[in-house]
Amino acid sequence: MHVETLIIGAGPAGLTTAYELTKAGRSVAIVERDPEYVGGISRTVNYKGYRFDIGGHRFFSKSAEVEAWWTEIMGDEMLQRPRSSRIYYNGKLFDYPLRAMDALIKLGPIEAVRCVLSYGWAKVRPYRNVVSFEQWVVNNFGRRLFEIFFKTYTEKVWGMKCSEISADWAAQRIKGLNLYQAIVQSFGIGQKPESKGEIIKTLINSFRYPRLGPGQMWERARDKIVDQGGRVMMGSTITALTQHQQTGQWVAIVTDADGRETKVTANHLVSTAAINELVRLLGADKDAAVAQAAAGLRYRDFLIVGLILRGQESFDDNWIYIHDPKVMVGRIQNFKSWSPDMVPDADTACYGMEYFCNAGDDTWDMDDADLIARAKREISQLGLARSEDIIDGSVVRQPKAYPVYDDAYKLNVDTIAEGLEAGFSNLHLAGRNGMHKYNNQDHAMMTGMLTARNIVAGAIQHDVWTVNEDAEYHEGGDAGTVKIEERLVPRQVA
Repeated sequence: MHVETLIIGAGPAGLTTAYELTKAGRSVAIVERDPEYVGGISRTVNYKGYRFDIGGHRFFSKSAEVEAWWTEIMGDEMLQRPRSSRIYYNGKLFDYPLRAMDALIKLGPIEAVRCVLSYGWAKVRPYRNVVSFEQWVVNNFGRRLFEIFFKTYTEKVWGMKCSEISADWAAQRIKGLNLYQAIVQSFGIGQKPESKGEIIKTLINSFRYPRLGPGQMWERARDKIVDQGGRVMMGSTITALTQHQQTGQWVAIVTDADGRETKVTANHLVSTAAINELVRLLGADKDAAVAQAAAGLRYRDFLIVGLILRGQESFDDNWIYIHDPKVMVGRIQNFKSWSPDMVPDADTACYGMEYFCNAGDDTWDMDDADLIARAKREISQLGLARSEDIIDGSVVRQPKAYPVYDDAYKLNVDTIAEGLEAGFSNLHLAGRNGMHKYNNQDHAMMTGMLTARNIVAGAIQHDVWTVNEDAEYHEGGDAGTVKIEERLVPRQVA
């Protein structure tokens, strides 16, 4: 089989690239490892009619082009949903984005006084040489607020102690909370009217969402690609990949689940696979510097335990951040809050218990039955559901969910990209893992759009590496609130 473009991976970047190319009349083949689902981490897993959103995806973008793309694919199947998230701590639910006065009131008078005194002490005796996330947060909010609202969740997500995460990452990631200002303004002193821009920013309180989850969009995109003449090879992997030095033509051996091999030739190769896997597939690790860089890239994995319960849900948030150190769950999704049609029986509820881990650790390797038992025990312990109401459960694992930005990541990625560029022509990297960039779905899609344009133009007219350099996350916030830029990934202390 010969196509103009061969694409590795049917995630948002790969499918967007393929859709744009086939829409322009170009020939495309996609190779996807999963035998059933497209969408990558944005897929929606169907378990007995209950649909699990892997990671939770709010469809909101600054790009009008991306928003229009979603509408083009989904039409009126794109719902408008309310945005709601809260933080669980000590049996109470706190507003997110975190509001200082809401937090102090719900913590109670004694704890509130401790937080204020701790904040005052931090202002009198701050860390002078600030190098860690912990030191930065303590200096800005006091140790008590650090321990309550920052320490536990951050360490669950990234598997690193806050004392090991760099302060410069904290300065980028945490925005907006001025505790002193919030306390003063609670007495009506010093309040300033919001500008028009600030008001608009705080009104981001809803988002769009496919009726049957994000996977519905990617399934439709796949079908449209096929209708437009593209081919999607599910349950298949590339077992050999070379490029002819004279002609530049790519030659791939694609092997399906039954061991059948198909030889595919292509003029262009688009890879959304993990960049270190591509290095090995191409044999680019013969270069010692590239091999060392590929070995140095790190990832954070996670799994989700879907729990099905009889009765109505006990909270209506999209998700709740769990800041309780007594349980291992990091976040709990309420799938019915994303879309009522994610839950087929209106008399039941469905929650997703998210556990952040590393492939091969005790959590990752735990039997599904034991993971479900843990999830049932922990949600009951938190008082968010009764274990006797849980009637079923299922586990979904997601490897390489989060590329980690440690101190060496940029040098490693640059080394790999330069090595691949020097050794191969007509090779395009796109998407989260394809570029080792921890971006949102819309940014991954934009890398696919620009890649398609470069291929159609026959020249690199758009630099995909500049997509999402500002790393601004779409959570509302205003004076006296704190928002956490979740897409940024921690760096270790130097």
